[in-house]
Amino acid sequence: MVDQFLPTQSDSCHAIRGAILDFSDDPFFLPAEQVTRYWSDGLLVICQGCVAACGPYQRLRTAWPDIPLTDYSGKLVTPGLIDTHIHYPQTAMIASHGEQLLEWLERYTFPTERKFADANYAAEVAELFLDELLKNGTTTALVFAAVFPQSVEAFFAAAAARNLRMISGKVMMDCRAPAYLCDTVQSSYADSKALIQRWHGRGRLLYAVTPRFAGTSSQAQLQMAARLLEEFPDVYLHTHLSENLREVAWIQSLFPDRASYLDVYDYAGLVGEKSVFAHGIHLSAQEWQRLSQARAAVSFCPTSNLFLGSGLFNLHQAKRLDRPVKVGLGTDIGAGTSFSLLQTSNEAYKVAQLQGQNLSALQALFLATLGGARALSLEDKIGSFDVGKEADFIVLDPQATPLLTLRNAGGLPADLTGLADVLFALLMMGDDRAIAATYIMGQPLHPKPDRPAP
Repeated sequence: MVDQFLPTQSDSCHAIRGAILDFSDDPFFLPAEQVTRYWSDGLLVICQGCVAACGPYQRLRTAWPDIPLTDYSGKLVTPGLIDTHIHYPQTAMIASHGEQLLEWLERYTFPTERKFADANYAAEVAELFLDELLKNGTTTALVFAAVFPQSVEAFFAAAAARNLRMISGKVMMDCRAPAYLCDTVQSSYADSKALIQRWHGRGRLLYAVTPRFAGTSSQAQLQMAARLLEEFPDVYLHTHLSENLREVAWIQSLFPDRASYLDVYDYAGLVGEKSVFAHGIHLSAQEWQRLSQARAAVSFCPTSNLFLGSGLFNLHQAKRLDRPVKVGLGTDIGAGTSFSLLQTSNEAYKVAQLQGQNLSALQALFLATLGGARALSLEDKIGSFDVGKEADFIVLDPQATPLLTLRNAGGLPADLTGLADVLFALLMMGDDRAIAATYIMGQPLHPKPDRPAP
């Protein structure tokens, strides 16, 4: 049965034809064939920016004979990709050589983020950053700004102009960092509250309370962050957790009365259903259990973890049936080395392989779509083509390069097994060139409308 609704005459509707792929549930826990929806010749109907119907072309075209149609036959239409951890102020320092986490922060990150005191510079980078996301098929992201409120203002203004579903927040750091980047407990509270009141829920924008990590926040600041979560219970908590072994040891020395790194946040009141923790590489069984109990999420950032030598994220620990933890993929620019969630999936596969684990193509795409939406508690709005959801989607070209054309010479098959093989090659070898189009609320934003597609 194809889900759809019948619009009124005044509704503005159009349709997309192509091979359509999405998920109804988690292929880590259920057989892929039960939770994967695939039509090799499908139709996606969009009315007023939301999904009105999705299913086989012949059946739906009969029901919607007169609406405008864009034909992407031979290409794969999927929900937009979701990046669950990325730093927009670090865009200009991507691919900075030679350090692990703590030294890398001191040498590269902090001096770069200092520039975001300049609102004009922040606005310039925000524009480029969002263009890069769209170019790479990312339609939603959970984004670190800088400590300066104007960095958040610049980001949200640029995202609002594109009608994007984005989450961001002002970084909080009141100690153990350069003076030029430090705020105070009171200033971070006042600035964050003002930004929440101005931007959270405005259009498609959402706010995340954002202590950088326990190493650069006092106990008082962490508790103040929890106060904001109490005052605004529908905002997010976004921070880092257990990325690097030296970092974990340092946090233990700073908070010797706490049982673990996660317990530092838990004691302050920061572990909840809308808490998203980046990395989570070096977690104990007790920490995994607590994350599951709280329904908190972890962002798996393989390109960053490999680049900084931080370690290998244990995806199977997160995907245990007896205590599941929500997981999405994160590019973690600028320690991450690519804006592309296709390339991020490529590295995620290798991280799993190094631990004797297997990550299928369908599981990887789930993490980048509906899995990411679940990690961000947005599965009611994005991540699949369920009727009524916001129509953020991408068009993938399985033959985007000469090598992909050779590898996927047969085109898109009708069966799921054949599709998984084509998709795997696309994830391993694809990048921004494989993104034929990116649509936001049913409207094409990449390639830019004033520029023809290549």
